[in-house]
Amino acid sequence: MYDLITSHLLRALEPSQHYLYKKSKYKGSRLISEMEMIEKTDYIASKVENMVILRDIVKKFGKVVASDHVNMEIKRNEFFSLLGPSGSGKTTLLRIIAGLEKPDSGIVILDGRDVTNLPPYKRNIGMVFQHLALFPHMTVYDNIAYGLKIRKLSNSEVKKRVYDMLELVKMPPEIFANRKPGQLSGGQQQRVAIARALVTEPAVLLLDEPLGALDLKIRQHMMLELKRIQRTVGTTFIYVTHDQGEALVMSDRIAVIREGRVEQVGTPSEVYEKPKTKFVASFIGEANFIDGIVKEEGISTSIGPIKVSRTHNLLGKRVVVSIRPERIRIGEEARFLENSYEGKIREVVYKGDTLIVMVTLDGIGLKVSIPSTHPESRRLDINTRTWVGWNAGDEAGVFEV
Repeated sequence: MYDLITSHLLRALEPSQHYLYKKSKYKGSRLISEMEMIEKTDYIASKVENMVILRDIVKKFGKVVASDHVNMEIKRNEFFSLLGPSGSGKTTLLRIIAGLEKPDSGIVILDGRDVTNLPPYKRNIGMVFQHLALFPHMTVYDNIAYGLKIRKLSNSEVKKRVYDMLELVKMPPEIFANRKPGQLSGGQQQRVAIARALVTEPAVLLLDEPLGALDLKIRQHMMLELKRIQRTVGTTFIYVTHDQGEALVMSDRIAVIREGRVEQVGTPSEVYEKPKTKFVASFIGEANFIDGIVKEEGISTSIGPIKVSRTHNLLGKRVVVSIRPERIRIGEEARFLENSYEGKIREVVYKGDTLIVMVTLDGIGLKVSIPSTHPESRRLDINTRTWVGWNAGDEAGVFEV
């Protein structure tokens, strides 16, 4: 038992962390007691729990800081998304994890090993890009089998793994194995690329906006398929996207990236319902922003006082209140809420299952989203007056300016 514990601890220790293991002829508990300079014992547990750890990663391209002291922990068997606008540094982080870029400083730990200076082929990772790079002259079978043949597996093992992967991605081998990529749809090509990346059993699968070239309907279907595949194989997926919808649908957790820095890490519901910064509130979903000053009785704004659930010791400071369009109620039901205001409807947009209503309040425009079956929907005419409102606690956040 002591030897087993020792082996797990040793796998968690890396020279780069300046942990020393003192060699000894003794075994068991005595051996464990002679480990020196273990600064944080919970860090060992962290390395067992987490598949990828980034410690203080810095990467610059000339004067552009692509990664600015990034710290991140990605759990085993997790679907983790790096979400941000173009140029935010999310793909750079992915390439650093892959070993395609070397950080200027910082440490990359993969499956308990310091891989900062290791080349990609020694990291046990798979990759799927937006441009899938399937071999056009090879069959589906040979595309998927390519990495296995490089590893010199037996023909019987190669066939078993390839067929298993085709079944996993719902492409029956008897139908698709002998087809060429040019004979497949975009969604089918995507499945082949995923199967090829997973067939070698990587510790981590890295995906760089792989659904970007697909049509909307196919993309929506592939989101659910990717999540199903990830749950089935249990591999850690790290997914780069600028599409908030993709991140919210598929992810266990999301890291929101802006200008090389991590703004927030959390579950989809956490980053949507409880954004930590104005940027996160604006980038994830839609939000209305109202400027004000924190007073004893609430937040003083141009549309009137706003009551919020808490102001985090911001008395006297300038702030921005964020409220999601779907949290705002409209019509008579809004008249008696804690925050209630009368305004003028200037636009109504029908979107099938929802109505988007633009209401002007003393020069400030509010976007309201309600079901198209809402009782008030037939009475919401342009240039008519209506009530809008919400209760304290419905706000997405209050951010200091």
